[in-house]
Amino acid sequence: MAGILKVDKYQDFNGNDIMTSDGAGNITINAAALKNTPNFSVYRSSNQTIANATTTTVIWDTKLFDTASAYNTSTGEFTVPSGQDGKYFFTAQVQWDTTADFDSTLIEIRKNGTVMMYGDVNPNRYYNTISVNSLLELAVSDVVTIRVNQQSGGSIDIAGQNYRCYFTGYKLIG
Repeated sequence: MAGILKVDKYQDFNGNDIMTSDGAGNITINAAALKNTPNFSVYRSSNQTIANATTTTVIWDTKLFDTASAYNTSTGEFTVPSGQDGKYFFTAQVQWDTTADFDSTLIEIRKNGTVMMYGDVNPNRYYNTISVNSLLELAVSDVVTIRVNQQSGGSIDIAGQNYRCYFTGYKLIG
């Protein structure tokens, strides 16, 4: 035997909405534990110069969104907010705005200053792009940054456009 249950709202025992429906088939999940938050997406709005053979924090100066105001556009740091410890996914990409030949280039995801994941290449072409992804277990107040290094013999720029250079992250559900 099949049955149909029609409701517009599910609540917990304390009367807090867990899920609501607008009656047109659109459901809103209200429980924070069922959302990938906090989350953020940032990018460089202009070029950032990186000195030769110097590992440098990328300062992603423009936010597309930041649900918990956890990313600092002045320091380049994502800091885990109070009550938001857990597993997070991060991805970052930089594109070097140069025609110079490189000996190598590197991008790192750092947690509290320690390298957690990195990617490196030996590029020799115009607009070299490098990216890195990682899953990290984070505690409240942990800090995540993206750092880069290039070995071209001189200073070069990271291209400042949101589709070329970006840093995003979000907390995983569960």
